[in-house]
Amino acid sequence: MKTDPETSLGFLVSDVARLLRKNFLRRAQEIGLSQAQWQALAYLSIQPGINQVTLADKLEIQPISLVRTIDRLQEQGLVAREPDPNDRRAVQLVLTDKAQPLLDHMWDLAADTRADAMGDVPQAEYEALITALAQIKQNLISAEGRLVAEPMQDVSARRRRSCRK
Repeated sequence: MKTDPETSLGFLVSDVARLLRKNFLRRAQEIGLSQAQWQALAYLSIQPGINQVTLADKLEIQPISLVRTIDRLQEQGLVAREPDPNDRRAVQLVLTDKAQPLLDHMWDLAADTRADAMGDVPQAEYEALITALAQIKQNLISAEGRLVAEPMQDVSARRRRSCRK
């Protein structure tokens, strides 16, 4: 059975994410930050004190790739590396006071992008969409945990059984 990209969840979510990112990046050109930099700032505003490995995981990049991004943000005075009180070999990443006005502006741009995206979609439908996407995210996180825990042959056997139905 062929899947129509216009009605496929995976295609739609991917297309919407790409278009949201493109709209936001167009608005954010004036800020002078790369996509990797503003994404790092956004995550650090939500989870202050995380380490580079955790942040790299959230950004879906290798920790070594994140080093240059954090170096640039630190040079701009937006991020600081502080010693981890639980592991003196590790550092925590925190935003500086200088980052807050920039973040406030970024969140305003994100709100403008969201307003463009939602257009005349009723608030109740927007809330239902967010609820559904959050549930889908949790389902996939749970499935990923099961897939990692299961031996590969069990996954293949289950897949064959589900295809027969």
